[in-house]
Amino acid sequence: MIERYDRGDYTISTDPDRLDVCAVHRYLSASYWADGFPFALVERSLRHSLSFGLYASEGQVGLARVITDETTFAYLCDVYVLPEHRGRGLGRWMIECVMGSPRLRGLRRWLLVTRNAQGLYQPMGSGPLSNPAGVMEIVRPDIYRTGEPRDRPETGSDG
Repeated sequence: MIERYDRGDYTISTDPDRLDVCAVHRYLSASYWADGFPFALVERSLRHSLSFGLYASEGQVGLARVITDETTFAYLCDVYVLPEHRGRGLGRWMIECVMGSPRLRGLRRWLLVTRNAQGLYQPMGSGPLSNPAGVMEIVRPDIYRTGEPRDRPETGSDG
């Protein structure tokens, strides 16, 4: 089911064929959270996610990507609006469309990570982890630069 939302000169669509992978890659590969992310992986991530593209007359100007089972859990990521389109409430509108999506209503848990946009997400119900001690992660920040997954921690010369 493809969703479409219109507001003035802007459209939000979940049509995967409408996504401009080059535009998304251009933005993400320069962002603090996906710096250097290869094109092929951006393309693959879009193919395996529910993406809400934000469009203006000149093309794609924003994105919100959701990794989800559409039943219990969603991870909201890669949210952006191009700088020349900011200050118009488009980011908030995009998040409202994501949260109101018929495919995502009734989920038990949403997760997102942001360095500087807490003010965008807090009015939508997001807050700090309810049980931070129960959340674990594996972090491999250079995996896309080196091309080699790190399956185990590095050991010192005597280990």
